[in-house]
Amino acid sequence: MNQGPGEELPWWSQPVATSFTSAMPATPLPATKPQFPIRLALAMTLVAGVLGGGIGYFAASYSDARSTPDVRAQFANSADGQALTTSTAAIERAPGSIAGIAARVLPSVVSISTTSNAGSGTGSGFVIRSDGYILTNNHVVNDAADGAGKITVQFNGGKSVAAEIVGRDSTYDLAVIKVNMKNLKALVLGDSDKVVVGDSVIAIGSPLGLTGTVTTGVVSAKDRPVSTGGGLDAQNSFINAIQTDAAINPGNSGGPLVDATGAVIGINSAIASMSSSSGQSGSIGLGFAIPINQAKRTAEQLIATGKSSHPILGVSLDLQFAGPGARISNVPGAVVASGPADNAGLISGDLIVSIDGRSISNAEELIVAIRSHAPGDKVKIAYSRAKKITEVTVTLVAAPEN
Repeated sequence: MNQGPGEELPWWSQPVATSFTSAMPATPLPATKPQFPIRLALAMTLVAGVLGGGIGYFAASYSDARSTPDVRAQFANSADGQALTTSTAAIERAPGSIAGIAARVLPSVVSISTTSNAGSGTGSGFVIRSDGYILTNNHVVNDAADGAGKITVQFNGGKSVAAEIVGRDSTYDLAVIKVNMKNLKALVLGDSDKVVVGDSVIAIGSPLGLTGTVTTGVVSAKDRPVSTGGGLDAQNSFINAIQTDAAINPGNSGGPLVDATGAVIGINSAIASMSSSSGQSGSIGLGFAIPINQAKRTAEQLIATGKSSHPILGVSLDLQFAGPGARISNVPGAVVASGPADNAGLISGDLIVSIDGRSISNAEELIVAIRSHAPGDKVKIAYSRAKKITEVTVTLVAAPEN
């Protein structure tokens, strides 16, 4: 649509600002029961639905049933000659149905509450080992990690127990906590590399403290560069996310995103929200999950040593460069001496245009592409220098410990 001088774009053509936020707000919501106005509003909505549905169903049933001999007998047996009819037909729920999958997965999904000097918050998690290990997001338990905080885990049946942090990784926004329980039912971990756009998924967690909430959707996209940690260093929180339209809201953080078999393919971590000026909050059909393959590697390291590693290319990127491509900064030390990039011949100012044949649009895409690998992996980097494209093989190394 062409816009003339001085004309204002119609509302449907105006740009909409979006921002990525963690599924759990930066300022944690109180881990208390919903306030009275919320309960009242919910109650009023439910009552209205029940009354409306009940009256409509009664009217239809009564009209149809009057001409049915068997039902007339039921009316005759009632005090005023009228009675409600009921169905005794059983609803079959196949193991592969949404209800069947939810029944299997829910016992292993937990609600996590934290209290600390910074306040209180809620999130979600799920059992990954039967001896009490639970996987969640780092930002769910971060405030309680200073030793003065407390973590409480509530299981689907209502049982609440204390938990302690085993290890955290702010780079991938992951954490493992442990409860003193045995013989728990651990969820099956799937293969996020095999996920394709359009696959059906189910998100389970405790949005706004509403435990055991199940929502459904599809995989909307893969390899989305998303920041979930909310830390001071933006690079440290980028992940190669799975995007889904399954409803994810604050409190869903750390809960599982499962496929049509009930296997975990991701960890719900972030949502995109409209700009603050729009007044809209909560799910708008843009949720993001950490791929389980990366989460599994990190969780195993955290359980074994309490620490984890992530791969680096050994360069500093110019985050102000808009692309296309990711430019190595023109500052001293931008290429780490004897690091992977240096050993492969890259220098300051080189423009990285692809990794393993995947085009790179900006620095964020390169960061998440590198972090989707493991230390020791070999990747093919194509870069431009003096308008000439060169491809090299780079062996990634583990980032030095802080």
